[in-house]
Amino acid sequence: MSESYLEKALLKLARQINAYDEASLMSLWEKYAEKVRCFEPTRRWEESVLVFNLIQSTRFKNQLFNYNWAQSRLPGDDSMEIDLASLTAPRKRDPGDAPAAPDSTLKEVSAEDKKDRRGKLLTLNPKHPK
Repeated sequence: MSESYLEKALLKLARQINAYDEASLMSLWEKYAEKVRCFEPTRRWEESVLVFNLIQSTRFKNQLFNYNWAQSRLPGDDSMEIDLASLTAPRKRDPGDAPAAPDSTLKEVSAEDKKDRRGKLLTLNPKHPK
């Protein structure tokens, strides 16, 4: 089965994005989150949305990889659960904090913790012409 031109282009893009480390991409998260928050009907805004989603998808892919890797290393142990809410936005850290471990979202989750899960909601506001 041959791949279409579009599929080949997307796979090439995926390989290129996958070559970057998550920390480098995440350093751009706030910049592009802010650009996406301020809607404007321009190609520049549309491209910013795509960049933001590429950053998000890379983080999501890495978190799923870490979760599945951990599950494969601990057969029969279903007590670990991934906090999917933490995949939507990075948590703010104090500058003096040590970086989080790559699989820091893997943990036992209590019922109380489950009640307080909240993702970060981005409010999109249109820019008004001046």
